[in-house]
Amino acid sequence: MISNEVRRKLQVAVGAEHVLESEVDRFSYSYDSSSMAVVPAFKPDVVVRPATTEEVSKVMAVAFEHVIPVTARGTATGKTGGSVPLKGGIVLSLERLNKIVELDERNMMVTAETGVRTIDLYNHCAAKGLFFPPDPAGWKMSTIGGNVAENAGGMRAVKYGVTGDYVMGLEVVMSDGTILNTGGKAIKNVTGYDLTSLFTGSEGTLGIITKILFRLIPMPKQRGSLQIMFKSLDDGCATIHKMLQENIVPAAAEIMDKASLDAVALKRKITFDEQIGSCVVIEVDGEDVDAVNAQINRIDRVAKSCGALSLRVAKNEAETQDLWSIRRELSQAVAALAPDRVGEDISVPRDAFPEVVRRIRKLSEKYNLPLAVYGHAGDGNLHPIILCDFNDKEQMKRVEQMVDGVFEAALAVGGTLSGEHGIGVSKKPYIVDALGEAGIKAHKAVKQALDPKGILNPDKIW
Repeated sequence: MISNEVRRKLQVAVGAEHVLESEVDRFSYSYDSSSMAVVPAFKPDVVVRPATTEEVSKVMAVAFEHVIPVTARGTATGKTGGSVPLKGGIVLSLERLNKIVELDERNMMVTAETGVRTIDLYNHCAAKGLFFPPDPAGWKMSTIGGNVAENAGGMRAVKYGVTGDYVMGLEVVMSDGTILNTGGKAIKNVTGYDLTSLFTGSEGTLGIITKILFRLIPMPKQRGSLQIMFKSLDDGCATIHKMLQENIVPAAAEIMDKASLDAVALKRKITFDEQIGSCVVIEVDGEDVDAVNAQINRIDRVAKSCGALSLRVAKNEAETQDLWSIRRELSQAVAALAPDRVGEDISVPRDAFPEVVRRIRKLSEKYNLPLAVYGHAGDGNLHPIILCDFNDKEQMKRVEQMVDGVFEAALAVGGTLSGEHGIGVSKKPYIVDALGEAGIKAHKAVKQALDPKGILNPDKIW
C-alpha cells in the first residue's frame, strides 16, 4: 500500500476525490479486455485520475521520487493486458483528459487530449468535411491515447493506414514528470530523432501520452459497400490479392471463414448456403457515384474470375449497415459459441494469408480446439479465435500450445506477432523470436534511457 506521505502528495496533485483506494475501485481498474481478466486480479495500490497534463506531471514526479510503478489506462479496450497493473502501484487513469483542443481546418489537423474517444474525434472532424481514417473495431469506446500507444489499426488500414500514419506530434510526460513535445504542424520535419514515432506504439513503457496532433484528409464524397460469398477462404483471399494487383484499392476489405459465418447465422437466426466457405465485405470510396460504381464493376469482374458464388451491392444506407452487420456482429457472435475464447492478432504478408490459415486450422485439429478466423485480408492482419473454457485446466494447456503454434506459423511465413493489438503481457514469451537478441538489446537501451527507474508500465513487452 502507499504511504501517507505519498497519498498526501497525490491528493495535492489531483484533488483528494480523484485518488481512489477502495477495494472496488482498485479491482475495477485491474483488468482490460484481454483474457488477463480471468486471472487473479492485479490490483493497483491506488487509482489516480488527473485532468490536465500538469497534473499528470505532478503525479509522475511523485512516482519517480518514490519509485512507484505507474500503469497508464484509458477505457481498457486493449487485448494484450497492456493496461493491467502487474506490479501494483499507481493506475493513472486518463479518462478526464477528454477535450478536443483545436480543429485547424486550414492545415487539416486536429489536436486532442489522450482521453478523447475515437468515434467522437471522427464525428467532430467529419462535421467539417474532414476525415480521420483510423477505425479500430472498438472505436466507440477506445481512446485516441490508447490507439497511439498501441499504434492501432482497423478496417480502413488497407487503404488509409494505421493510427501512426496520422500522428504529427505528441505531448508526453516522461517518467520524472518532465513534459516533452514532439513533432508539429510542419509537414516536413527531420530535425533530430523521430521521437513521435518512437512513442507511437510504445505501449506506455516510455512515457505518458497526454495530447496528440493528428493530420486529417478530405472526407470521401461517396462510398459504396458490397458483400461477396465464396466457396473457400482461398478464393476470397485470391480476389483481394488480385484486386490490389490491378490497382483497385478498397477502403476496407474484411474476410470471414465458415466458422465465423456459422456463428453469425446462429446469432441472427438465419442460414447461409451450405456451399459458402467464406465471406468478404468491401467498402470503396471516391469523388462521385461514377467513380464508386466503376470500382464496384471492376471488383465484380475480379470476384467472378476467382469463383465468387454471389455478390450483393448495398443500394442505400440501411442495406450498407446490413451488409456490414455480419462483420460488426462477429466478435459477439463467436463469443456466444463457447464459455470463453482466446483471440490473437497476427500479421503476415498478404499472399501468405491463406497459407497461415491452413497452418492454424491444422493446429485446431491437432489440439481438438474449435476455431474461427476473420480479419483484415487487405493488409494481411488476421484474428484467429480459439474457443475454449478457462475453467478446464487440461484444455487450457492445449490452448497455450496452440497459441505457441499460431505465433510460430506467423513467423514462419514472414509475419509478425501483432498487427494492431501490441505485445503487452500475452505475447512477451515470443518477442525474442520476433525481434532477435539484438533487437531486444536495442529496445532495452531505449527503455533504460527514458525510464531509468523502470516505473512506466513495468513487465510489459519483454
